[in-house]
Amino acid sequence: MKKIIIAGGTSGIGLATAKLFADKGAAVIVTGRSEEKLATARATAPGVTAIQLDSNNEAALKDFFEKTGEIHHLILTLSSSKGGGPFASMNLTDLRAGFDGKFWPHLQTIQSALPWITKNGSITIITAASSTARLTGTAGLAAINGALETMVPILAKELKPLRINAVSPGVIDTEWWDFLNKEEKNAAFENYSQAIAVGRIGNPQDVSNLIETIVNNSYINGAVLNINGGLV
Repeated sequence: MKKIIIAGGTSGIGLATAKLFADKGAAVIVTGRSEEKLATARATAPGVTAIQLDSNNEAALKDFFEKTGEIHHLILTLSSSKGGGPFASMNLTDLRAGFDGKFWPHLQTIQSALPWITKNGSITIITAASSTARLTGTAGLAAINGALETMVPILAKELKPLRINAVSPGVIDTEWWDFLNKEEKNAAFENYSQAIAVGRIGNPQDVSNLIETIVNNSYINGAVLNINGGLV
């Protein structure tokens, strides 16, 4: 039985991915900081184990992986909405918080997990289309996600035969957008839908299906795969 860890997998894309793998017989553990989200994950995905863990806590990460033992695949869906907005007025403290919420936790989690991932296993990082979309107001988000994506092909070489890949989603209807109120969110989604070739906003299942393909395909390595519906 495959053992899969999904860091930050208590909601959105992470939880959808956890449910998908659990339904197909994998032993899945999701981690997260919010006890509320952990409780929701336990209630909506009974086949998934949900454990409270702060991926900013290096000691807690090492202890978690030591107790978990050998794993086959690591998927990182850690996220932060900090760092957006026009550059000229951007609060750089918020941008630092964005890196603290996504970039550094990814690196710490990967380093802590490395001794425990089987040599034919994989690491899949979830970034975001902001890295390449070149949209105004996303310079900070592009910096965070672009930094992770730039590392992917290098890590694939350094850590071989372990496979390292990234999935870069476009506009996906998840809790990430909850910094907007309902009216603002609906308006944003309507505008984006008009710019997306498939004519709709993505859903977490769209992304989880691609993650499953990457995890199961042993010849995908060092790649950043876009899933944005044709967003221009």
